[in-house]
Amino acid sequence: MSKISFLKVIALFLLSFVTVQSSTAQNGNIRGFVYDFESGEPVIFTSVILKGTSYGAQTDVNGYFSISKLKPDNYVIQITMLGHDTLLESVTLKANEILTKKLYLKKSTVNLKVIEISAEKKEQTTEVRTSVTKITPQDMKRIPSVGGEPDIAQYMQVLPGVVFTGDQGGQLYIRGGAPVQNKVLLDGMIIYNPFHSIGLFSVFDADYIRNADVYTGGFGAQYGGRISSIMDITTRDGNKKRLSGKIGATTFGSKILLEGPIKKAKDEHSSTSSFILSYKNSYLKQSSKLFYNYIDSAGLPFNFNDFYGKISLNSPNGSKVNIFGFNFNDQVNYNNITNINWVSSGVGSNFIVIPGGSPVLIEGNFAYSNYNVSMDEGNSLPNTSRINGFNFGLNFTYFIQKNEINYGLDILGFKTDFEYYSSRFKITQEENTSELAGYLKYKHILGKLILDPSLRLHYYATLQEVSPEPRIGIKYNLTDNFRLKASAGRYSQNLIAANSDRDVVNLFYGFLSGPDNLPKSFVDRNGKVKEINSKLQLANHYIAGFEIDITNNISLNVEAYNKQYTQLSNLNRNKIFDDVADNFNKPDTLKKDFIIENGFARGLDFLVKYDYKRLYIWAVYSIGYVRRWDGQQEYIPHFDRRHNINLVASYIFGKGLNWSVDARWNFGSGFPFTQTQGFYELLDFQGNLNADYTTANGNMGILYGQLNSKRLPTFHRLDISVKRKFPIGENAMFEAHGGITNVYNRNNVFYFNRITNKVVHQLPFMPSVGLNLSF
Repeated sequence: MSKISFLKVIALFLLSFVTVQSSTAQNGNIRGFVYDFESGEPVIFTSVILKGTSYGAQTDVNGYFSISKLKPDNYVIQITMLGHDTLLESVTLKANEILTKKLYLKKSTVNLKVIEISAEKKEQTTEVRTSVTKITPQDMKRIPSVGGEPDIAQYMQVLPGVVFTGDQGGQLYIRGGAPVQNKVLLDGMIIYNPFHSIGLFSVFDADYIRNADVYTGGFGAQYGGRISSIMDITTRDGNKKRLSGKIGATTFGSKILLEGPIKKAKDEHSSTSSFILSYKNSYLKQSSKLFYNYIDSAGLPFNFNDFYGKISLNSPNGSKVNIFGFNFNDQVNYNNITNINWVSSGVGSNFIVIPGGSPVLIEGNFAYSNYNVSMDEGNSLPNTSRINGFNFGLNFTYFIQKNEINYGLDILGFKTDFEYYSSRFKITQEENTSELAGYLKYKHILGKLILDPSLRLHYYATLQEVSPEPRIGIKYNLTDNFRLKASAGRYSQNLIAANSDRDVVNLFYGFLSGPDNLPKSFVDRNGKVKEINSKLQLANHYIAGFEIDITNNISLNVEAYNKQYTQLSNLNRNKIFDDVADNFNKPDTLKKDFIIENGFARGLDFLVKYDYKRLYIWAVYSIGYVRRWDGQQEYIPHFDRRHNINLVASYIFGKGLNWSVDARWNFGSGFPFTQTQGFYELLDFQGNLNADYTTANGNMGILYGQLNSKRLPTFHRLDISVKRKFPIGENAMFEAHGGITNVYNRNNVFYFNRITNKVVHQLPFMPSVGLNLSF
């Protein structure tokens, strides 16, 4: 299909639903935004109902709600939320009128816990939401955080289906998906590396995050370009009422956050603007020599700096434009032998438009970002990788009573510049890539049944390849407290990682676009030779489960998943020949830079949550199986963890409820590894085939056993933290916190150094303290 033909298909695909506007304009609509009166920040995921009727809606991540197809009449808008006064506002709706309201909730001391639960339950009965977890700053504060400050990287580790491979250089693997298969969005901008090398910290400050939706599989057609998972982060706009902020320091690092109004609202009909600035850093390389020299007298080799800034411009009717930018960097120095440095930067904008005469919600974003990583091992040429480019998105949403129609398009362009050396070969790539996608999504509620089908057409222009991706989500409310759900879909991506799924530790995290240097055929498990007709990585997701509200405060969520990775690209670690004409008779497995693989990830996740008053409990058990087939053998990737348990508890107590204690215990069965069978002198004869092997000095060669046939010992660790708040004014708060990582000093194995014959352990017993001042 030509690019012009595809554009025509996309245009017809998107415009076919424009007639919805005229069909839904026969009745009136009440829509608007709900804000917190104290700060002006949107109030998210709360119920807005018309008192005395069955009509209602829930605010989204921007505080927006829409109640459509209403008969002309007098209504009373009612909003209830924990910790706020109930809002009641009378409105008169005329025929064919679209009434837009800006509503403000004021704080209260009244306990509305029961009402909050009913708001959450409403969403559970009206949204499919298979394999998705919402994360708020309050959630992140409920788990003990290494270094004292809450971080989304540490919260991600307690989610169902998520496996974390290590504290130092470890990565997050989500239901069998490698890091490059997990897409991270920050206000619509693609973030190529969201986690620092130490693995315990993300590049994001939890205090500027409003919400994060983490989809571990089965996500709808509004997302694309990745075959495993999505993490969609939305940031706050900044305080619109007064200057505020936070200053903190711990034994690991420090931070400062500042936010406030640029232009205050004179009344509810005036525009506003606000800002938020955040800077955080790690000085662990320096502080560890003082506080943690028992781990390594040279200090832990991890430092980083993260800066983020945002300006929000808000119109009287709720439409707004955000402009933001960031600069994240990371430095690792292992005993002056290996230096790994990366820098990520970007600038972007997103917007919300509320047309005065139309019931549609229009959202869009445009961003440019850049990521550079280099690894210098001293005695060899440096490995480098760079990816930079833009992404643009435009989305339209129509609300038809309880149903929604959502459609839009995504345009993406990026350039990869990659150079990788090893003792046997060199891989380089410099390529420009462009992608175009359109999607349509329709949520329809039929009594107890919720249908959420969607379709994505993704055109990889550089490869001249179209990927049609049908997806569907289904939920059935058997009773008010028992719900069945399922989802399925097809997914594709062009981007691949510069490291291999077989690497246990690899801090060099680079990227390549779909390579040209692929084998022409692939041998499946049954010995059948298949032609390779696509350069994409492809996967199919199948997920089914159920939700039970055991009591008003205890819920159980169970999901089974099957991710079929029908085509994967991986670095070819067996390459020994250059792919040149003279080697035409050599097998592709020995001369191609990349190999084709397939595989699967299957598992079962259990989640029990208890949340009532001052006690919060989160219990997760996951069992998973991951396999890969490379055309010659089936192997188990190093991140395959059979059993994983996470237990989290948080309790608030004391006079004024100013004390809190948090604990997390994690158990994981051992990761697979490849045993060492022996050593030999490796002579590569590079540059001189006539060299005298009897006098030449070779390198140490390693004889490996069967790939990942053995397992490391089990992992388990207990972390605890204690916090104490000291109010020092109406708007100021001083907080002291202390914590211990690995309370009982478990010697958890990270990996085995084959050369030195030593075990490298993960973090030992590590206490930390810190102070915060919020104002």
